[in-house]
Amino acid sequence: MQLPPGITEDDLIRQCKNGDLKHLEMLYKHFYGYAMGIGLRYCVSRDDALEVVNDSFIKLFNSIGQYSFDKPFKAWLRRIIVNTAIDKYRKDKKHLWNEDLEMAEHIGHNATVIEQLNARDILNMLDKLPELHRMVFNLYEIDGYSHDEIANILLIPASSSRVYLTRGKEKLRELINKAEYNERRI
Repeated sequence: MQLPPGITEDDLIRQCKNGDLKHLEMLYKHFYGYAMGIGLRYCVSRDDALEVVNDSFIKLFNSIGQYSFDKPFKAWLRRIIVNTAIDKYRKDKKHLWNEDLEMAEHIGHNATVIEQLNARDILNMLDKLPELHRMVFNLYEIDGYSHDEIANILLIPASSSRVYLTRGKEKLRELINKAEYNERRI
């Protein structure tokens, strides 16, 4: 949502810090698309992403008084969304079935990249990764966390983080190769 003329994001945030409900609603609508984009990278389904986004905005509204204008607001919001997604993952973790890493077979090969891939294709491929592989991939490759940081966040060994990243990349290569093969057949 575009902000009304004459209102900047900083003005909007100042009004939200004052507890103005109309401006809180504007803030939600203004940053919803951005927040949903982040939520979709970390969640299995759109419903889960929506839950993460809504929970994130509740956390944001409860703590907006602590926001300091010396940091970019989007970065602050992004951190809240990522942490909320990780909290949801931890909560749902007990329902996941993970394969034993030592028993899994490693297959490696060189892959070529399809130049025609668009953002939607890449997101669809990421959605096909197992949840833990996707989570590690997003944290490491997109958000820039180290393996030690990921290990602390997800409560796994750093070596497992490396393995999940490698396996996630390998699965993405397989999906890209499959898409390339299908493209050549057309």
